[in-house]
Amino acid sequence: MEVKILIIEDHSSMIEGYKNILSLNKEGYTFQFFDASNCESAYYIITNPENNSFFDVVFLDHSLQSFQEKNMYSGKDLGSLIRQYMPTTKIIMLTSFTDSITLFEVVKKFQPNGLLIKSDFEAPVLLEALTKVLAGETYYSPQAAQSIKEPLFAKGFLDSIDREIIVLIAQGLQISSIAKRLNIADDTIKKRKSKIKDLLGIEKGGDEDILRECRALGLL
Repeated sequence: MEVKILIIEDHSSMIEGYKNILSLNKEGYTFQFFDASNCESAYYIITNPENNSFFDVVFLDHSLQSFQEKNMYSGKDLGSLIRQYMPTTKIIMLTSFTDSITLFEVVKKFQPNGLLIKSDFEAPVLLEALTKVLAGETYYSPQAAQSIKEPLFAKGFLDSIDREIIVLIAQGLQISSIAKRLNIADDTIKKRKSKIKDLLGIEKGGDEDILRECRALGLL
């Protein structure tokens, strides 16, 4: 299987490192690699209509030289652009940031298919992330997942009722059944499910999307 990968990264040594690691895969993947080193060059690749469904995966760095003319200040902005112009392309963000606020905002803004802390992964982790993302799964490295969970719980964004709703969704219950189990109105369950999706960065999707993201974050 040939995989077309766009690497958006401002350090050439990192680009070569990703290429070398991915070449070690045991899944039989072959690769076509393309790269961009800043927001400006990436912007024109992403918005080129010919690339609408060309790339399978984008490896996206968070910290990049900005392109102020188009309001592209970081990989986070490019992530939203990719979602707009290349909706079928998977995004794996790689970042040096470890703080909860930055990582949580990344997830809320464009819901990456993969999220890795650069200091937190070795070759097997990068390979596992690519394999899972290509299979339609979400992969967050352990440190990334833990950092995102902290604001969800510590600041009360997901309270005990929200967590019960997630568990009941995982058991296959629908809105009316969940409402009866928790003795809450159907409309309240709908509103809480909407809030849960918003916190998880799910713009469109149903219960399976909620469960997928919750499992990736270790909430289930």
